[in-house]
Amino acid sequence: METLVAVLAATAATGFALDLAADWRRRPRPHAGMWALAIGAYALATWALVLGLSAGWGATNFRLFYWLGAIVNIPLLAAGSVFLVFGPIAGRRFVYGVGIWSVLGAIATWLAPLKGSTATDGIPEGKELFDFIITVGGVSVPGPRVFAAVAGGVATLIIVGIAGYSAVKFWGSNRRLATGNLLIVLGTLAAASGGSLTALGEAAGFAVALFIGAVLLWTGYRVAAGSRRPIAEPASGLPQGN
Repeated sequence: METLVAVLAATAATGFALDLAADWRRRPRPHAGMWALAIGAYALATWALVLGLSAGWGATNFRLFYWLGAIVNIPLLAAGSVFLVFGPIAGRRFVYGVGIWSVLGAIATWLAPLKGSTATDGIPEGKELFDFIITVGGVSVPGPRVFAAVAGGVATLIIVGIAGYSAVKFWGSNRRLATGNLLIVLGTLAAASGGSLTALGEAAGFAVALFIGAVLLWTGYRVAAGSRRPIAEPASGLPQGN
């Protein structure tokens, strides 16, 4: 059952990523590009989950799943929101930070020794396989769990904060835009809640959370994209379609 739900989640995320990429091709904007990359990472991580649940987990598959799903995709989503709300200068600076963070997270994820086997009927837990601090070349450095905790916590607060603020601000003047942003908040929180379910060993619950998150994010994007707000109005927390 959990594999079927994971396939649905991966399919929804892939569809959303392609939708964003098509919008970006029609009208290239940095925030849309960042969101397309973020949801692309979301989709790849979810397909890695499908592979793990259906064919068994290997070290490479789990590291890819962990890096894209726990370290990369949420900061990229936040980067899109920063571009849209605070402008290109702040957006570029934020993206530089996200890029460095993602590279360092990749290095930590691929160099960190696994403390046990990835073989499980559900989803391997990062806390069971990775140390919080790892040793590289005799030097103690943050492990992948540090990158995942900071990326998930800080980036989620940025996305929820911007989208929530926009929803409140536009509730009276542009109800459709406000509703789209509320859906973005719910989608972000749904996807983020999957980590807690993984810690409880709930593979099916995690897959459901990813599916609900992808659907809510996609729906929120499309609802807000149809709001037809004037260009001069302040931006919301998600990219606008054509």
